[in-house]
Amino acid sequence: GGVTALCWDPIQRVLFSGSSDHSIIMWDIGGRKGTAIELQGHNDKVQSLSYAHHTRQLISCGADGGIVVWNMDVERQETPEWLDSDSCQKCDQPFFWNFKQMWDSKKIGLRQHHCRKCGKAVCGKCSSKRSSIPLMGFEFEVRVCDSCHDSITDEERAPTATFHDSKHNIVHVHFDATRGWLLTSGTDKVIKLWDMTPVVS
Repeated sequence: GGVTALCWDPIQRVLFSGSSDHSIIMWDIGGRKGTAIELQGHNDKVQSLSYAHHTRQLISCGADGGIVVWNMDVERQETPEWLDSDSCQKCDQPFFWNFKQMWDSKKIGLRQHHCRKCGKAVCGKCSSKRSSIPLMGFEFEVRVCDSCHDSITDEERAPTATFHDSKHNIVHVHFDATRGWLLTSGTDKVIKLWDMTPVVS
C-alpha cells in the first residue's frame, strides 16, 4: 500500500514506514543488510509514527483509532518470501489453475494460500490453523500451515506490543520523550494529550 507515515531511528539507523495496507515496515538502512521486517498491529491504515529512542519503542497510530507501542528491543525475524507452486507444498493437491494435474489426478483444484511463518504455498486443509507470531511482527493471528502451527511455542506467541484505544481517527502524533507525553490529533478536530509514562518507560 501507499506510504502514509515515516519515522527515523538515528541510533540504529532504521527507517520505519507506515502504509495504507495497515502494515509498518522496518527498513535496515544503516546496516545495509537489505532486511525489511513487517509489523502488523493495525486494522486500518497507519497514519503516524513516532520513535522513543531512549527506550527503543515505536509508537504507531492509525485510522482504526489504535495506538500501538512496539518493543523494538527484541530480536525480530524477517518475514519469508512467498513461494510459488502449482500444487500444495504439503499434500501435493493441485491449485485451481493447474489444469494438467487436475485432469491427470481427476481432482478439483484448490485455492492457494501462504503460510506466514515458512512462506510455503498451501491449500486450506493444510493451513487450517491460525497463530500470532509477534517476533515476525504478526501481533494478530495469521494463517500458518499445520506443521508450523505445531512448532510455535508459547514463548514465541508472547506479545511484543501493547494496544491502546484513542477513540478517534489519528492523523498526526508527536511524542515528548522528556515528559512522556503523547499528543494526537484526529479527523474529529480533537487534540488529545496522553501520559504515556506507564507504557513508554
